[in-house]
Amino acid sequence: MAMTFFGSLNVATAGRKEVRTMMIIPPALGPVGKGASMFRTLRIIAALLVGSALQAGCVVYEPVPVYSGAPSKFDRAWSAAVGGAQDAGVQVASADPATGLIRGSKDGIDVTVAVARQADGSVRVQFDAKGPTQRDPGLSNRFSQAYDRRMGR
Repeated sequence: MAMTFFGSLNVATAGRKEVRTMMIIPPALGPVGKGASMFRTLRIIAALLVGSALQAGCVVYEPVPVYSGAPSKFDRAWSAAVGGAQDAGVQVASADPATGLIRGSKDGIDVTVAVARQADGSVRVQFDAKGPTQRDPGLSNRFSQAYDRRMGR
């Protein structure tokens, strides 16, 4: 690295020995004199331009909203079966989606509704009524209509 000497050379004699001191300034600090302030200004402007150009290359993407989507076929059928049984007048005693069974009664008639997933991805809903069905012969039809209405059919 080349060194440039600026300033004055001081020579002093201390007894018979001569002592010389110099001020050494490395050239990395830039020119000295009239053009120094203009050169410094140009370097700052160049640094700002490079910095803004680098920032222009950065892209920030907005996060994509994730929608939960529609409920599964089983969930829709399950909700429609529970609601359809209640609409038909069945007092639901238990409803367990894990087993797919809804149990209840209406005027002494024991009602069981089974909701099952099929191998092809469809859902099967089966309505069974046991006991004195002659007390309410239209119970299964009312359930079927209420179920279809809740399914949007």
